[in-house]
Amino acid sequence: MLRNLGRLYNRASCGVMQRWPCPYQRGQACLPVAVGNSKAYSNATSERKKFYQDVSISQGEEGLFEINLDRRKLKTPGGKLFTVPNEALAIAVATEWDAQRDTLKFYTMHLTTLCNTALDNPTQRDKDQIITATLKYLETDTVCYRVEEPAGLVELQKNEWDPVLDWVERRYNHLGSYNFWSLTGLEYVITQLKSVVLSFGLVDRHLTVEQAVLLSRLEEEYQIQRWGNVEWAHDYDMYELRARAAAGALFVHLSSESSTVKRKLLQD
Repeated sequence: MLRNLGRLYNRASCGVMQRWPCPYQRGQACLPVAVGNSKAYSNATSERKKFYQDVSISQGEEGLFEINLDRRKLKTPGGKLFTVPNEALAIAVATEWDAQRDTLKFYTMHLTTLCNTALDNPTQRDKDQIITATLKYLETDTVCYRVEEPAGLVELQKNEWDPVLDWVERRYNHLGSYNFWSLTGLEYVITQLKSVVLSFGLVDRHLTVEQAVLLSRLEEEYQIQRWGNVEWAHDYDMYELRARAAAGALFVHLSSESSTVKRKLLQD
């Protein structure tokens, strides 16, 4: 089914791969830069001087976990109280805030961004709508888009992508088992890797982060081997993509976690 869809897309697109639109989830989401009643927010690509010293978590109403900066409660860009469903995810988010030094580098805080997306739901979609949107990404899935030349790249795509396609066709039938938060994370991973197939492989631990990123950049890596590259730019793009993909996969896992983490945040 996936291979047939890829072939149909190839003919329709005349070999031109389209970029995937994904408002709010490609690192452009707003992040809160203040707590309490303040409504000052910043774009995720900006930085700001660090304004707090201590980070902690607490459990509030209905068992949800909150993030506290100097004992003041964190809020979302939409003004909601920043809450997550379990302690494991709260610790991971708090660690992002604690890792910031003199300035807040919002573009490194992927888990915080994903939580804001799930809480504020800026596109006002329900679970079924996210599933429908996710499946539409198959129309431009990286591993379904095959070249006809050069022969070396054709063979490389066949050898590296076909085994993942075989696995995903055996493994997945539907997305209904994912909760809203997990679907938010999964969609984020898909927009980074440009592939539903590779995202399933990563989230299901069939692929490592390094493997998933390499497979998503297969054609680029092939061209680099032939023609060379600007080393620092290539490395930066690759590591940034790894960071985003890893954060998205971790978000899916943590937002599905139901057990309570026993250890305390930032315990010496």
